[in-house]
Amino acid sequence: MLVYVLFFMSSLKSRPATGHHSVFDCHYHLVLVTKYRHKCLTEAMRVRAGEIVKGMLPPMCLLEACKGEGDHLHLLLAIPPHVQVSKVVNSLKTVTARLLRKEFATHLKPFYWKPCLWSRSYFIATTGGASLDV
Repeated sequence: MLVYVLFFMSSLKSRPATGHHSVFDCHYHLVLVTKYRHKCLTEAMRVRAGEIVKGMLPPMCLLEACKGEGDHLHLLLAIPPHVQVSKVVNSLKTVTARLLRKEFATHLKPFYWKPCLWSRSYFIATTGGASLDV
């Protein structure tokens, strides 16, 4: 099994962000799992998923780390408190699935006969300075 070393919050050296009347430092560990836990994600797909997420995040949101294995993807996101986390996750899953299926169609065709990539469920936790190992 290929093990990835994930970043720790202390190594990111991030500074709290500010709003009009607030200072915040909200980080979330998001895990997306492929449908049926098929081990279909290649390294190129994981890198491309990170690029897609970086490009589509709302203002003030930030992708800090993107790692994973064949059947799941770990994302470390900084999301301000005024943005609904569930809506960000829904957008991430929809856009990444659509674009990855389009760009890697020949690779994914044997795994999925319907237009899907991610499982309906996901895991999200606030990191609060702790490690990403869950």
